Amino acid sequence: MTTGGTLRSLLLATAALALAPSLAQAQDTVRIGMIGGITGPIESLMPPITEAARLAVGQVNVQGGLGPSGAKVEMVVGDDGCIDAARASAAADRQVNSEKVAGIVGAMCSGATIAAANSAAIPAGVVMVSPASTSPAVTDLKDNDLVFRTAPSDAYQGEVLARVVRRNNIDSVAVTYVNNDYGTGFAKAFEAAFTAAGGKVTLSQAHEDGKADYRPEIGALASSGADALVVLAYVDGSGGRIIAQARETGDFSTFVGGDGMVGGNLTNVAGGDERLILTRPGGTAAGGAERFAEAAKGANLDPAATYTATSYDATFALLLALEKTGGKREGLSAALREVSSAPGERILPGEWEKAKKLIAAGTDIDYEGASGSLEFDANGDVPGSYDEVTIEDGQIKVVGPAT
Repeated sequence: MTTGGTLRSLLLATAALALAPSLAQAQDTVRIGMIGGITGPIESLMPPITEAARLAVGQVNVQGGLGPSGAKVEMVVGDDGCIDAARASAAADRQVNSEKVAGIVGAMCSGATIAAANSAAIPAGVVMVSPASTSPAVTDLKDNDLVFRTAPSDAYQGEVLARVVRRNNIDSVAVTYVNNDYGTGFAKAFEAAFTAAGGKVTLSQAHEDGKADYRPEIGALASSGADALVVLAYVDGSGGRIIAQARETGDFSTFVGGDGMVGGNLTNVAGGDERLILTRPGGTAAGGAERFAEAAKGANLDPAATYTATSYDATFALLLALEKTGGKREGLSAALREVSSAPGERILPGEWEKAKKLIAAGTDIDYEGASGSLEFDANGDVPGSYDEVTIEDGQIKVVGPAT
């Protein structure tokens, strides 16, 4: 009996010693999640988006970490395939319930964000900040003030794209859009604004992603007699394939698109009378753009890559909010609004040490991001700004602010 008790005590003590390092590590680490289309129709856009988030995490870790103890931030990345709601839900469930993340950057594609939020984040009270989900449907989520985004809604982008197209002297367009939350919402906003601006939509039709051949759809769009083809889809999916096949058939020479189309797979569109007119959320006029660009270039990251600025802002703002909550989920949505809204002392990208001291002293801060102001409205949306971009000499080129 005595021998058994001694042995039991020894075993328990040994187990406690074995567990001590992992427990200490857990206390010294705060996890945040990131969910995005590592594979799928936006996979070429994801590397700089992910690296921009890592840049923010790295700045925090080298400038004092989180909280008084200087806890290190660890980012857990999950792949949702962009258009796979089941994978998005599974990724969110794993991060929320197994990895115990304090907050999530993502998802990227709108349907994935909605699925992840409804299935895991909202029930668990976990804040999500998407850098790239632009569907108006995100605005209408019953999210208990848990879902935010640093990229503006396509309700705004549709209007901006319509103005840009009209300014480029295009009077009529045919529209094809991917049949999901992103494409449907974007198309609706664009068509209403373009018509109101005096333009004509000769034909508008949804298409399914993942097909090998879109030539029948392209033929119908071309027969409508439009001056240009508007493609509201994803560059590594149906969108890129539609433009490639339309170029092969010669049915269109002017192509128009939004943020989901601004990627490397379109850099072969150049020469002759072909035109490519695109818009995307932009940070070229943002107060924090210069500081972000400097830090990004130092990390071998292109600051002008699509959604890099909004990804950095989603991550940095989330971490500022976690500094206020002590790394806890509780109260994070309120803290996110507080650190990114006036009044407060201005904080620019990379100024973690400064922000940390101000928060510790109880001083209000106002983060002005790489992509612009993050004055979240009641729905977690930002007004945002946009750039007009095109392809020149095989490179994505910013033409200027899209107004």
